[in-house]
Amino acid sequence: MQNDTRLIAFYRGEAPDHQGRMITDLWALSPFWLEHTHDYIQWLFPIPEASRFNAFAPVLTPAVQAAFKEDTTMREHQQRSLAVMLDFFGLERRGDTIVAGPSLSMQTHIWLKAGGHNHLRITRIIRSLALCHQETLARAFQDAVITIGTQRGVVSETSLAYWRDAF
Repeated sequence: MQNDTRLIAFYRGEAPDHQGRMITDLWALSPFWLEHTHDYIQWLFPIPEASRFNAFAPVLTPAVQAAFKEDTTMREHQQRSLAVMLDFFGLERRGDTIVAGPSLSMQTHIWLKAGGHNHLRITRIIRSLALCHQETLARAFQDAVITIGTQRGVVSETSLAYWRDAF
């Protein structure tokens, strides 16, 4: 199946990713699994550049971007994917804003540290949301991680710069 068709079908809940997982399977994964597995984030939040870490990851093409623009289900599914990752990061969505959840702490949420692979995931999420016609959510997530990362964590200036430039 061609990259565009496969990614669109995956996001509509009609086809699996390269590991045979449906989007609903990814939404049901535990935080432990989300932290220690690295081949799902590219499916949930595609961007135009090929992944350096997952040769099977799809890329966001103009055709897929157009599908996100036209297909309410795809945008709703990406919002569900965002909800999963917000929970993982200890954040909550409240309408068009994203805030710290009650469980957010430096001890349990490693994205609040100076660096790490979750910072790359955050950059990807911001960028993907913006490119998939969810600019308001992209901005809300961007604002939240920058604000919370500097107030409650020790996020590096390098990561903050990537987050600022992602959208």
